[in-house]
Amino acid sequence: MAEESDLEKTEDPSPTRLEKAREEGDVPRSRELATCAVLLAAAAGFAAFGDLLGKSLMRMLSDRLSFTREMAFVDTLPLESMQSDIGDLLISFLPFMALLIAIALASPILIGGWSLTLTAIVPNLTRFNPLSGLANMVSVNALVELLKAVGKTLLVGTVSFLVIWNMFPTLLTLSSLTVERGITNTHYYLLQAFIWAVSSLGLIALIDVPYQLFSYKKKLRMTKEAVKQESKESNGNPEIKARLRQQQREMARRRMMTAIPEADVVITNPTHYAVAIQYMEGDMRAPKVVAKGLDEVAFKIRDIAKKHKVLVIESPKLARALYANTEVSDEIPHQLYSAVAEVLAYVFQVRNFTAASGPYPKEPTDIFVPDELDPVAATSTRASLQ
Repeated sequence: MAEESDLEKTEDPSPTRLEKAREEGDVPRSRELATCAVLLAAAAGFAAFGDLLGKSLMRMLSDRLSFTREMAFVDTLPLESMQSDIGDLLISFLPFMALLIAIALASPILIGGWSLTLTAIVPNLTRFNPLSGLANMVSVNALVELLKAVGKTLLVGTVSFLVIWNMFPTLLTLSSLTVERGITNTHYYLLQAFIWAVSSLGLIALIDVPYQLFSYKKKLRMTKEAVKQESKESNGNPEIKARLRQQQREMARRRMMTAIPEADVVITNPTHYAVAIQYMEGDMRAPKVVAKGLDEVAFKIRDIAKKHKVLVIESPKLARALYANTEVSDEIPHQLYSAVAEVLAYVFQVRNFTAASGPYPKEPTDIFVPDELDPVAATSTRASLQ
């Protein structure tokens, strides 16, 4: 069952899953990278502070190997002198130790970053399960660790052997040098051999870092069902959200339909589009759209307009432009001011018409609408250009 479950985990971990793992102290780590960083820092510290440490050691040994007459008669003097030398030695080693501690604390930033949590130290009885321990001993991770250990041994051993073999003739001559010169050369050769050995560990770290990132991501993979469940918990149930959106659209549509009787005119396509316009002089800066719709909604808008004796005018290009470039409760675009003004002028003429005032107003038919605002005209223009 565990293997089947692992096979089902085909989805990459989500940000929520990664954040939860980090809160639990589970972050990618590469011990090889941290070890290599600390050892390189040690090599740098040895190069920077080696002379100081060497001189401190030589001075302490020289002091300890020299005796005065006073030391022979004062029992506490040797102990006091030793304590003083140890204090001086610790002070000499302080920069070197500070460097190593700083690198050891900073090395986790290189992969995974810092993760301060108490979860890792909370007692967990499952860690004492012998079956889990046996499973870990024969796991892929255990095999990888074994291969890394063997690889490190072979690589460091080979590099160290080659470095020492190359230095061997020179090392034989150290005994013929003066003490000061011999110590200086020994320090140089040891530092060089150490740097080569640590650099060889860098190759192991370069292989281990991508593997640890891959292994960490694989360990946190999720099943498709888990991804869906997490999405529901984070963003809400999609079915409920869809139902809420549908209800919101229905409520907006009902509010829109109740505004149609107050409209001044409905401009139609005449069958596919319908846009209701309202303008209240003095209260509105420009005419605004109070309702719009396509097909069935357009038919309902026209039907309500006729029932409430709202004037309906056919102007296909203007209806399409208003529908495409406005939303309900929006003012009309300034490019359509003159076209809508022509329609409203006709509407107001009809309202004020009486038999004694002359002939019935003529409905405007050739209303100018910029082609770039009409989706049909704009599509035709692009097609002709292609």
